[in-house]
Amino acid sequence: MKQPERKPKDRDFVRTEEGMLFCVVGYLHPPDRYTAYLKYSPDASGKWRDEQTAYRREMAYYHVRNVAQTIRYLEANYPQYVSECPVRGIRFSMAPRASVARYYEPQARLAEILAGPRDALEEEVCALVAHLGAVTGLSAAHLGLTGSLLTRTHSPVFSDIDLLVYGQANAAALKACLSGGGSTQFRRPAPEEIARWSQRVAERFSLTVEEATYLAQRRWNYGYFGQRYVSIHAIRQDEEITERYGERIYRSRGEARIRAILSDVSESIFLPAIYRVTEVKVLEGEPAAAEVSQVVSYEGLFCDIAEVGQAVEVYGKLETVNGVPQRLVVGATEPAGGTIRPLPVTGG
Repeated sequence: MKQPERKPKDRDFVRTEEGMLFCVVGYLHPPDRYTAYLKYSPDASGKWRDEQTAYRREMAYYHVRNVAQTIRYLEANYPQYVSECPVRGIRFSMAPRASVARYYEPQARLAEILAGPRDALEEEVCALVAHLGAVTGLSAAHLGLTGSLLTRTHSPVFSDIDLLVYGQANAAALKACLSGGGSTQFRRPAPEEIARWSQRVAERFSLTVEEATYLAQRRWNYGYFGQRYVSIHAIRQDEEITERYGERIYRSRGEARIRAILSDVSESIFLPAIYRVTEVKVLEGEPAAAEVSQVVSYEGLFCDIAEVGQAVEVYGKLETVNGVPQRLVVGATEPAGGTIRPLPVTGG
């Protein structure tokens, strides 16, 4: 099929010749493949449906352990969708471009819905976009949709709205509005719901409930529009995707736990989230981690969770970049996950 002229972006989707739906991950892709994880598979008993096919969801929730399970499934059943990446030094699911039957572009899909909604959920999407435009001034051209709404497998009965905002400045404007109480129609989850979420997250990520509650309080981009659950995710625009595949070589160099001070959080709103750090102290693990200048999270839970000058404790995979220890990575398959713990301001 004809490949998109735009650069592939985080949370785009592709459908393979076998009918599997993959969610694109990040912005670094081999010339002939899309780095992506398996989100939906054809299944006659599945509750997600388009006009021709029913699908099951392969992951109940996103976590590196669940992604690893989908990779094992693909290795056993569709090994051509798992590849070694010589640039990143990882084995991950990747969709060969030659096997892609359809590429789903989030902005084009939203424009289609705005031009003519076809069901109650699509009508709610139109109302949400109109509301956000009214309170922020953002054009609908800077927004998109992902998930089941993107792939047309949604159900007005149970599907959520997964909205995308393109560009750092546009995401910052939306964040300023929603976190500052500028929208009366987009409401935060109720305290009891936040408490339940915090308990689940604490168990899944080896955090305390207090730490998980702190993360919940930072989540400006999750809430309700009417009775519909909505998530909002920041996506880089073409001009914000500057790294070319192969210009940097990444290699694992063990694990480490560090304490550091955040010096730049401007790219933490994206996924992967990038935090630049200084005053790094190794608490355990590889001594070379003292040289890192970045903490990078592929786990969305740790996006946009702290401010410049704040101290954090991070456990993850130490990576070299072109041979130089430079990054501590959270959300990699080894170690399974990792964590970023913002420390109290008074704790230095």
